Amino acid sequence: MGQTVNDLSRAVQPIVHLIHSGGFYGAERMLLDHCLVTPGQHRVVFLNAPATLLERFAKAGVPSHNCQCLKELLAHLRHQPGLLNAHNFKAQVFAWVCARRLHLPLVLTQHGFTPRSLKQKLYTWISLRLCRSRQVRRVACVAQSIAQLHVQAGVAEAKLRVIPNGLPEPKLILPASTDGPPLREPEVRRDEAEPLVGFVGRLSAEKGPDLFLDALIALCHQRPGLKAVLLGDGEQNQALRQRIEDAGLALRILLPGYQNDMQPWLKRLNVLVLSSRTEGTPMILLEAMQAGTPVVAFAVGGIPDVLQHRHNGLLAKPLDSAELERRIGELLDDPGLAEELAGAARVTQRKYYHLPTLARSWDELYRVAREATPV
Repeated sequence: MGQTVNDLSRAVQPIVHLIHSGGFYGAERMLLDHCLVTPGQHRVVFLNAPATLLERFAKAGVPSHNCQCLKELLAHLRHQPGLLNAHNFKAQVFAWVCARRLHLPLVLTQHGFTPRSLKQKLYTWISLRLCRSRQVRRVACVAQSIAQLHVQAGVAEAKLRVIPNGLPEPKLILPASTDGPPLREPEVRRDEAEPLVGFVGRLSAEKGPDLFLDALIALCHQRPGLKAVLLGDGEQNQALRQRIEDAGLALRILLPGYQNDMQPWLKRLNVLVLSSRTEGTPMILLEAMQAGTPVVAFAVGGIPDVLQHRHNGLLAKPLDSAELERRIGELLDDPGLAEELAGAARVTQRKYYHLPTLARSWDELYRVAREATPV
């Protein structure tokens, strides 16, 4: 006798990640690392992904597939079912339909919300409603603040798990001789005479590049040797460039665009600034902590879960660019404090945001989701 989709899903149960993505950003980086830390357990199904993103996952050895529409996705999952884990709004809606029609277990991973426009508010409302439905077995939230939003929206606490983002071990460089041990990347000395302050992220409203400029334009006028970079791309690119030119700082505040490799930049930055209006657990924050880059950030979303003020970073009140400016200046003026905070941040990242350790929490979440009675 032939097996049904439900029989196959119970017998095999690979983890099938669904994500709608236009590029390799924080959620995509988290997903790739997540798949690599437990190889052989995961497949990724993209919705309308660009070829460059598909190539990146394929090059890393992660099985992936690209679907253009819901009908194509249903056909794919009917032949290759598994436990579904959906990572953003469109993927969540499609996954919910597939889980309902094909009787597949469903997990939603909530990376954060950006409810600034009416459309985004509607997306947030629908996402929270989906989490309340019986089709969704468990909801993984990357920060406690995100989990609290779900509780306030009426999602059963039994469904919720807080699993922050984490990083794998830092890459090692093989020595020229096979006799020696692997070497870590060489340290780069940060220039105290001509310090560099950086922003990393999409150049879009929720990431706050305009708030970064509020602080950095003032600081650059005060400090002739200071330079800054905004690493990323997005819809605010031209407006930010114009503002920098109007301030007469085109040679000191640069926009190099999207960067494939952040490590050289993180090792060069004297301060990384997170000026986001809303956040989950930013991957770039964890990368900076691992690299030993001092961090100043707005205390939004999951950032205060990771950074404790004056212990492993400096925090400013949300959206207060004047306080952000003062905190950046404080680290520039006190390299000893910056080094002390960066050292404590490295310890924090390794202890609490270490992906091989967090993988055990994900394994437990997936096990429970497979076995759970819908709530």
